[in-house]
Amino acid sequence: MFHTARVRRLTAVLATAAAGALALSALPSNAAEPVETGATSRLAEAFKTAATQYDVPRELLVGIGYAESHLDGHDGLPSQANGYGVMHLASNPANPTMSEAAKLTGLPVEKLAKDPGANVRGAAAVLDAYADKAGLQGAERNDLGKWYAVVAQYSHSADGPTARLYADEVYRIIGLGVGAAGVSTAPVKVSPDRGKYANVAPLGTRTPTSIAAVDYPGAIWNAASTSNYRVGRTAAISTIVIHVTQGSYAGAISWFKNPAAQVSAHYVIRSSDGQVTQMVAEKDTAWHARSANPYTVGIEHEGWVDQPSWFTDAMYRSSAALTRSIADRRGIPKDRAHIRGHNELPDNDHTDPGPNWNWTYYMQLVNGVNPNPPTYNFTTYGSGVRVRSDARLSASIVTTLAGPTQVFVTCQKQGDTVTAEGTSNNWWSKLRDQGGYMTNIYIDHPDAKLPGVPVC
Repeated sequence: MFHTARVRRLTAVLATAAAGALALSALPSNAAEPVETGATSRLAEAFKTAATQYDVPRELLVGIGYAESHLDGHDGLPSQANGYGVMHLASNPANPTMSEAAKLTGLPVEKLAKDPGANVRGAAAVLDAYADKAGLQGAERNDLGKWYAVVAQYSHSADGPTARLYADEVYRIIGLGVGAAGVSTAPVKVSPDRGKYANVAPLGTRTPTSIAAVDYPGAIWNAASTSNYRVGRTAAISTIVIHVTQGSYAGAISWFKNPAAQVSAHYVIRSSDGQVTQMVAEKDTAWHARSANPYTVGIEHEGWVDQPSWFTDAMYRSSAALTRSIADRRGIPKDRAHIRGHNELPDNDHTDPGPNWNWTYYMQLVNGVNPNPPTYNFTTYGSGVRVRSDARLSASIVTTLAGPTQVFVTCQKQGDTVTAEGTSNNWWSKLRDQGGYMTNIYIDHPDAKLPGVPVC
């Protein structure tokens, strides 16, 4: 079953822009990187086709995809909330987007989960249906700001503040533009029409209620469902556990508030800025580590174990400060015997935080050591800069750098020539923490070949 595409009217787009609701600015710096071939170009085409077929703004589709997955489908593996693909089509008691997508497109669930193009198409169909129900028609479809309530509905968040948190993040990404996985969007200035969410305090607003009962002064209090943790402890706290959400910050918070989840963690930390939300009091037993629950405090970190781009410096530093606070207050030694990954605990089948988590750097921060410099020796610029398995444009994408960050370049070598930012360069840097190569064009240094860095 195919949806009949609506025809957009150019005059409506121009009128909207003239009214000041939308204002395009220059492409982000990384957008000049050569157009990809293969899977990444197919993903770009999928966004374009789905946007046209279902009359959903392409920037909106890409913004949601980047917020959910950094445009990585993770080979069809599910998130913690049983969501799949680039667009996180979900199948859980609170979020039926996968079944809705299957019904609207006629595509089988397996294809929607594992095929990136089908996944994008499914999400576009769901958004289109929500927009129809909301009465979003005609020229309003071209106004990105009018889609705010539809985006909030797509999240199927547990409450208004979490829905607003989700939608605000999507619109923040739209405003910055995206350049990842062969997909680029220009930054767009949008005035979101929040509608009923205008009077909802966004998660993170500090009020006497929001900070009540938290153990950590820097945290926002947003309680998990009482069905997802046990009041009290049966053992003294002796261990702090590092997790990765396998999903978005807003998605994890919403899932822990869902009574059907039967899981929770004490804290959740956001990737972009290190914001901390506490959901279970430390005196109570969160359900995050099976047999280790009674004696542990669990900290979830937004992201995916196979994507180091989620593990930002802001997240590392915020998490380390939280861990240091817990350890000092609880008399827990600040060492790797007492600060452990989920994968290191008995009676578990998880892999988080995975090989991309930088334990050396993290433990230095926990113990009050500032390893910067010399842990990092160069700074990048641009957003969505691709890191590859080799110094070739055809090499697989290991991860993307979400924005300017500090990196440690271990060595450099010559590879494919990249033309961008008005120059060409065939030198590539091997990044220690990301486990791949990036073109030197996006290293913030005037020389094509970086000084003081050996050849690989």
